[in-house]
Amino acid sequence: MTLSPQLAPILLLSLSNVFMTFAWYGHLRFTDRPLWIVVLVSWGIAFAEYCFAVPANRIGYQVYDAAELKTIQEVITLTVFVAFAALYLKEPLTVNHLVGFGFVALGAFFIFRGPLG
Repeated sequence: MTLSPQLAPILLLSLSNVFMTFAWYGHLRFTDRPLWIVVLVSWGIAFAEYCFAVPANRIGYQVYDAAELKTIQEVITLTVFVAFAALYLKEPLTVNHLVGFGFVALGAFFIFRGPLG
């Protein structure tokens, strides 16, 4: 099955961000582990992240410009992070978080809207 160049980067960046989030923040539940161990484990997880992110951007650049790809990545990152923080880290999502993420979504809207005026 072949995915369209519009959809493939979104799916690949979603997978990439799951790995990235665990690489960057997963160790916060294991603060009793030595830092050098969590750095090495995180580095290994981050390798998987790159294996999805690089093809996502290569494929996506066929149909999206660099700013659009970065915007897609940031929106996915925040979406994955919200779920991760709530489900894995058991942190509450506050109104301030939602307002801040809303502003990011507003920025994404303007990136994809096209020229103003």
